[in-house]
Amino acid sequence: MAFNDLLNDLDHSASVQAAGIRRGYGGPPARTVSVRSGLTRLRCASLLKPLYAWVSAARIPDTERWRRHAEPAVVISSNADTLNLWLSVGPRVILDDLRERTGVAWEPPNGDPSRFGSVEVAADEVAAAYAVLAQAAAAGDPVAGTVLGWMGEVSETQAFGAREALRSPQAAVKSGWYGAPDETCLRTHVVAVLPRGGTKAGVIVAMTALPYTDAREREVYRDRVNQGLSVEAEHDKVAGALLRDLMATTREELGHS
Repeated sequence: MAFNDLLNDLDHSASVQAAGIRRGYGGPPARTVSVRSGLTRLRCASLLKPLYAWVSAARIPDTERWRRHAEPAVVISSNADTLNLWLSVGPRVILDDLRERTGVAWEPPNGDPSRFGSVEVAADEVAAAYAVLAQAAAAGDPVAGTVLGWMGEVSETQAFGAREALRSPQAAVKSGWYGAPDETCLRTHVVAVLPRGGTKAGVIVAMTALPYTDAREREVYRDRVNQGLSVEAEHDKVAGALLRDLMATTREELGHS
């Protein structure tokens, strides 16, 4: 399936992005793929939690304390544990450290920097940052390796079928999903790091912000969020098929076998 087939019939209010990177010493020439329809940048939801965990380790001397919060932030996407890292290290420090390590510059959200999921990103930036994480792990960075291992433990419920779409059961995956009260859309994002061997890296990202305007559905959604109940099934209903098709198409364009 071609990107044009996936984007042609989108609602005009929808925003969709996909990006992929394949690179590494000893492999074929580096290749990148990206496509965008709608907004240039989207709120990241929980997509960056593994990156936050990675750079925060150097700022928290108590390794056990770091692990106690970083692992659930990645594996089960715990907001409380992510917030502990985000606020104890500091949003600006975490994002500055990410810029130093990956070359990707992100800004704290306007108004309330404590909202880690409101950092605005583009899919190609996310792919670039995760490629650095993957290659750091391959080169022996123990924290990067631990974080990628945790991404490999993310459940299928929170992976939105990414591993199946990519035909890569061992892929390290992290998703972000949220519909804020000030938005008339649901944001559903996925990043997957593909196992390639050596210091080679393959990363695929899909991001969507799709219309979610029915008043009753929004009320039920907000009630579930406020009660701490799962809303992944609703995100999969709205965006799952498109996310999987975007990732599969990006994989094909990258030439992954």
